[in-house]
Amino acid sequence: MTTATPPVISRSLFVLSIFYGGMVCIAGVLGNKQVALGPLAVEAGIFAFLLLVVVSSAVAELHGRAVANRLVQFGFIPLIVSLLLSLLVYALPPSSEMIEQRPEALAAIQGILFSTWRIWIGGILAYGISQTLNVTIFAALKGSEGSRLLWFRSAVAGVLSQIVDTLVFVFVAFYGLFDVTSLLIGQMLAKVVLSALLVPLLIYLVVWIGRSLDRGAARP
Repeated sequence: MTTATPPVISRSLFVLSIFYGGMVCIAGVLGNKQVALGPLAVEAGIFAFLLLVVVSSAVAELHGRAVANRLVQFGFIPLIVSLLLSLLVYALPPSSEMIEQRPEALAAIQGILFSTWRIWIGGILAYGISQTLNVTIFAALKGSEGSRLLWFRSAVAGVLSQIVDTLVFVFVAFYGLFDVTSLLIGQMLAKVVLSALLVPLLIYLVVWIGRSLDRGAARP
């Protein structure tokens, strides 16, 4: 009886997948703080989401569009599980020591663990739509011009996907609660600038790291 050979995953895909899952989980935590980038106030989760764009694009470059799309789809697992765990920890009673000795810390962590259902839904939808769009645009541009102009493909895909990410998240999470115009403009401008300037450079770095990992694995 012949035993089936287990599928082999490359070293680069293994490492990048672990990193991707970590960024999916931490993005929601970082998003609880707004930071000042010059005159703009943006939620700090933008940094983790830009790294998600970088990793999904690098995986598309190294392993193809289908693998990158599966990475995005599997990313829903740590995203949803982390949200459920946050709800569980929020609901569990705190220790008496924390209530008596660290009430400020208790109030702060409860605020981080619990968000409105609109913010949760907005984050999940924005993640799925923007990351899939990023991989689709990046791969489509590679199909039309080949493996050249990595900087151009990554910049275009990153900018367009982050514009969509901002529109989806802000409208789902906040529309009707207050005037979202200034938030939209600030978030979109920050994401567009960072996507155009940082994402291409980081993708070159991550692709180089991925190829180095695979070359190292191929050596006897």
